[in-house]
Amino acid sequence: MLVLFALYPTQWFRHIVSTRLVSLLALLTSIMYFEVLPTPALGQPSAASVETKLKVPSTMDNAPFNISRYLKVPLNFSISVYARIPKARFLAVAPNGDLLVSQPTTGKVLIVRSNGNKDPIISDFVTGLRKPHDIVFHTIGSTTYVYISETHQINRFIYESGDITAKNRQIVIAGLPDSSTSELKGAYGHELKNIALDDNHKLYVSIASTCNACLEDTVSNPKRGAIYQYNADGSNQRLFAQGLRNAEGLAFLPDTNDLWVAVNNRDNIAYPFNDSTGNYGKIIPSYVDNHPPEEFTQVRDGGNYGWPFCNPNPDTPNGLNNMPFDRDYQFNADGDVNCNAMDRIDKGIQAHSAPLGLTFLQNTNFPSLYSNGVVVGLHGSWNRQKKTGYKVAYFPWESTTKLPGDQIDLVSGWVVAATQEVWGRPVDMVVDQQGNMLISDDYSGTIYKLSYTPPLAQEVQVYQHTNFAGVSQSFPTTPGVYKANQGDLSVVGNDTISSLRVPPDTVIRVCEHETGGQCREYSSGDYESIGNDFNDTVSFIEVK
Repeated sequence: MLVLFALYPTQWFRHIVSTRLVSLLALLTSIMYFEVLPTPALGQPSAASVETKLKVPSTMDNAPFNISRYLKVPLNFSISVYARIPKARFLAVAPNGDLLVSQPTTGKVLIVRSNGNKDPIISDFVTGLRKPHDIVFHTIGSTTYVYISETHQINRFIYESGDITAKNRQIVIAGLPDSSTSELKGAYGHELKNIALDDNHKLYVSIASTCNACLEDTVSNPKRGAIYQYNADGSNQRLFAQGLRNAEGLAFLPDTNDLWVAVNNRDNIAYPFNDSTGNYGKIIPSYVDNHPPEEFTQVRDGGNYGWPFCNPNPDTPNGLNNMPFDRDYQFNADGDVNCNAMDRIDKGIQAHSAPLGLTFLQNTNFPSLYSNGVVVGLHGSWNRQKKTGYKVAYFPWESTTKLPGDQIDLVSGWVVAATQEVWGRPVDMVVDQQGNMLISDDYSGTIYKLSYTPPLAQEVQVYQHTNFAGVSQSFPTTPGVYKANQGDLSVVGNDTISSLRVPPDTVIRVCEHETGGQCREYSSGDYESIGNDFNDTVSFIEVK
């Protein structure tokens, strides 16, 4: 087959030169014998695959850590309990490396300071707030501020490196709607506020809905289920985008002013299709389980993202990407609101996962294989027959399209699959100066530390089974050829390689037989499976 020439023209001409004494007939025979498969994409970050015992200091082993707990993380990662903070919500790393943690139930923001090998030192950074939630550091000129949201207002404090208490408070936005707003009579389902600031010193505030789905929020002043933009000092309020039921995670793609949000979508949706099922307008649990998806999307100035009139549909060929809308039976059955005019959602997340924190990893010290990506904390479902969420999701970032790729799990296991026991609910994630990911959990009252330990040696590693399981064998990154029939695959054995890891700046070629057959090249990365067409048939490895 002539696929070889099309895929590897340089190697092909080199082959011709190196075999110039071989007859043309022999060359043609060789061409026909070797079948070269398409080269896979560059190695992708590994998903959570290793069931790992959570490391818990003896000083923090009260429930739920009074028994051994396990979380699934990627290969070469470990996870530990860093601090215990009841009802810990959103996080921010200060410029000097201290950690701030919001605690809405107590009206506090806490500061957590490293203490060497001892437990971190936890103290009050600011108290007396009304359900403080989001925390953002932002520098204007030579002044660094820490912005902290309350349900009814946004504060900022002047921050100097090493401050352990908040100073020089300024209330930049007052009068935001919350449960104290007279017209709401104490009822506000999503009154916690989330914020972000862009490089032009514009402040964005998510004013979430009061309800699951309702019309009142679409005509209130200010609108709810919306994002407003202000100057950094709180002046010049204007509506930026609407139709976003409860945008909790707000973040800018690094080095851009592209605002992305993670949105909790509605519950108990009625079946919207007047079809032969007879389910039109009914609450069907099997439909509710997967509709509508949660939303992870870029938000444009002037955008409208559908809620409560239009719901993204994950059941088209698009899947969870760029989803078209269905009319909401409860509020738009007759189509008075044109769903085709709504801004489509870039990426869906499994319905009822409850996405909260949203953190881009670019420009952080998180391991480089993951640093061109974004993580979302999935708090977990209540409105689903089988629980979903309870994990930290990772999306690789497609640099050309500036869109998230396919979701994988980075950390999972806070719900026990066999029993459906829930023992933790992740909220927010930040990366500290050492490259560890800190994860808050408001259910168990914990800050976790996810840490990466690189392999001791930079070697090619091959594994007997998929997902880096079973017997393994390593090879140096220096050029070399290894053949099963010469005893080079002495550990994994002949025809038993199913997954592999390739270090940076290394390319390997693997073939089905020592003399050829199907061949494929792999550049640096982790390959959890080399494919069913290739699985358990590798007998030749070349490190280039």
